[in-house]
Amino acid sequence: MPKSITRTYSRFSRTAVTLLGGLIRAARKERKLTAQEVANRAGISRGLLQRIEKGDLKCEIGAVFEVATIVGVKLFDADETTLATHLRHTDEKLALLPKSIRKSTKVIDDDF
Repeated sequence: MPKSITRTYSRFSRTAVTLLGGLIRAARKERKLTAQEVANRAGISRGLLQRIEKGDLKCEIGAVFEVATIVGVKLFDADETTLATHLRHTDEKLALLPKSIRKSTKVIDDDF
């Protein structure tokens, strides 16, 4: 059995995830949706939804974004066309960068 990795997170990351979880829970309650209804619509377990709402950092980001979308939490301050434009610009920038980054290998002088 592989060892579990103990990962540390910055205070900013912990606060952001806790805030997002709280926003998701508040939006769900405002819409008068049960945890089970949202979990079913998102295709996740009710337990995972509860972990998302509590701000668990180990939840899959795709599940968190899907739940946020279902309950109406706006993830980015932009509409779909603006997001698509930003995504296209990001793809253009990434195309200019190297595909992979490798550390330079040090040439060993083994000539005695």
